[in-house]
Amino acid sequence: MKFGIFLATQWPEQASLDQEIGNLAAQVRAARKNGFASVWVGQHVLTRPLQMIQTVPLLARLAVEGEGMTFGSCIALLGMLNPIMVAEEAASLDWITGGNFVLGVGIGYRKEEFDSLNVPFENRVGRFEEALPLIRRLWSEEWVTHKGEHFTVDNLGAGIRPRNGNSLPIWIGAQVPRAVRRAARLGDVWLPSPTPEYEALKEFFEIYHKARTEAGLPMPESQPLIRECFVGASRETAMQAARGPLLAKYESYASWGEAGSTSGGTSLAEGFDDFMANRFIVADEAEATDEFARYRDDFGVDHMILRMQWPGLPQSDVIECIERVGRIAARLG
Repeated sequence: MKFGIFLATQWPEQASLDQEIGNLAAQVRAARKNGFASVWVGQHVLTRPLQMIQTVPLLARLAVEGEGMTFGSCIALLGMLNPIMVAEEAASLDWITGGNFVLGVGIGYRKEEFDSLNVPFENRVGRFEEALPLIRRLWSEEWVTHKGEHFTVDNLGAGIRPRNGNSLPIWIGAQVPRAVRRAARLGDVWLPSPTPEYEALKEFFEIYHKARTEAGLPMPESQPLIRECFVGASRETAMQAARGPLLAKYESYASWGEAGSTSGGTSLAEGFDDFMANRFIVADEAEATDEFARYRDDFGVDHMILRMQWPGLPQSDVIECIERVGRIAARLG
């Protein structure tokens, strides 16, 4: 089983970005030292009052810290982006990372972002479905002509293509049944989000496998899974350290209207312990090992992508968590 680190890239207004970027670099170095295989960075825009650094420049900055690791976007919001820029930026990152880049994409869900970028929210699925084959053509063909509903290219070629001269893996994030079917049909790999609980994941994997088979496509060689994770010296200390920062993070998500970020009729704070159950891995090393093995044995997961920091969690706790997960990785690898 491989392990990846999903970097937390949102900070409160008073945080020093110089310090936080340094912290991320230290986390990547620690992850590499402790046997992690991959580094992942998410994307949003217009997140004030939270500060957030953008995906492409941050991955380029961190590539030197994680030489030899896989780097990926997790996820680029393709439904509101121009696929020509996405294709060339992804190919650029592939060269910068030594041929180790994965393009993770999704349609996006935050209407304010689409409105501010002058992209109709109701067009996001159509744009997404048109963008994916165009990106692949820009990577693999010398000259491209495309006239679609949303994008046009008139006998032009990309200024940079992937290092292998052909293509890059495209992983699609999805967390509702229709989107999971779309990921099965259009993507190389489905990238489940951290929020579906265990029983929902079981249903989604069944949907994914069925849709993949119906499309006549083989199952991918690797199956990743994103989870919120904090491994402490004991379960009690892990919960004490992680609960508050996790709650603050998911209250932000709830305010943005992300699916899966609320807990029924109660307030998120009141129901948060129930919300965490069967979603997040907050445990000691033995319990976390069992959880990782459960996902491997039940769903075929062989690449755990772990977010181990949220606003308010000290850097020292993050590094210790990385080291504990590294010991687990050595046992499960």
